[in-house]
Amino acid sequence: MFFNTILGIVAVLAAVWVIYDVIVHNKKLSDGMKLLWIILAVIFNILTAIVYYFIGRNAKNDLFGRKNAYH
Repeated sequence: MFFNTILGIVAVLAAVWVIYDVIVHNKKLSDGMKLLWIILAVIFNILTAIVYYFIGRNAKNDLFGRKNAYH
């Protein structure tokens, strides 16, 4: 029971961190990508936080961004 409580707290903190970072710090992402990260953070909290940390913080990985935005 103690392990489930700790895991639940970590899951909530992971989701809150992803949502906060997407909204406040990651201004280069498109609105569609921000919405996708927020939805994923709510559903798959810890896994999403790990993937977001390594991949999502880079605007080059934006699925909904304009192609050739830098050209």
